[in-house]
Amino acid sequence: MNADQYLVSLIRRETVNTGLDSPVRGVIAVLRPTLLTWGNKYLAGITPSGSFAKGTAIYSGTDIDLFLSLRADTPDNLRDIYQKLFNAVEHYHPKKQNVSINVKVGTYDVDLVPAQRQDNVSSNHSLYRSKKDSWTKTNVQMHIATVRAANRLLETRILKLWRNQTGIDFPSFYLELTVIEALRNSKLTTLSDRVRRVLEYLRDSFVNARVVDPANTNNIISDDLSFVDRTVVEAAAARALQGNWSDFVA
Repeated sequence: MNADQYLVSLIRRETVNTGLDSPVRGVIAVLRPTLLTWGNKYLAGITPSGSFAKGTAIYSGTDIDLFLSLRADTPDNLRDIYQKLFNAVEHYHPKKQNVSINVKVGTYDVDLVPAQRQDNVSSNHSLYRSKKDSWTKTNVQMHIATVRAANRLLETRILKLWRNQTGIDFPSFYLELTVIEALRNSKLTTLSDRVRRVLEYLRDSFVNARVVDPANTNNIISDDLSFVDRTVVEAAAARALQGNWSDFVA
């Protein structure tokens, strides 16, 4: 088995069913009554987002992200929206994350992302950032479109598997945008060569690279990791380049 065959075998193993018949979508029906009570009349939508919607999900990662869109006239502030959601899903053993709340629904891991529409025309939303007790503008539909249009889904899945197995801190959207940048204008024809190019970029250019949210130029995605955290990613990539493919990811 050559390098490309090996990587493709991992992608097949880690493939996630994201179709309308996907069993994981059943968590929406389970959570809906609780979410409707939490959102009251202001809950405008519950939609899959994150890696599941972008096509970069892996089977051994978080199962699904649900974007909870609240109307622009929701009276609570963003901090209260976030905290009230945490309280509402208490029986699902919630864990606070930066902009989401992780819950366990049966055997599935679910990240709930509460957000408030900024207006009734665009898909721009405001998100609470619990780590900084602040807020940021986001546009999930633009994020999904950006990642899908770049056509780097296979490489991203491999890098996410490596991230998870290595245990490094590397937020998914940051990783997705980094893979896109590393392979910008690349003419490499094999999957293994493209994955190697991403690792080389992580080793040589990642630490000082400025990554901006395509939906909000004031939101610097690369600030999600400290300089020290970025050097950990750099060092992990350097180690990966020194070994064989089975050492890199399994």
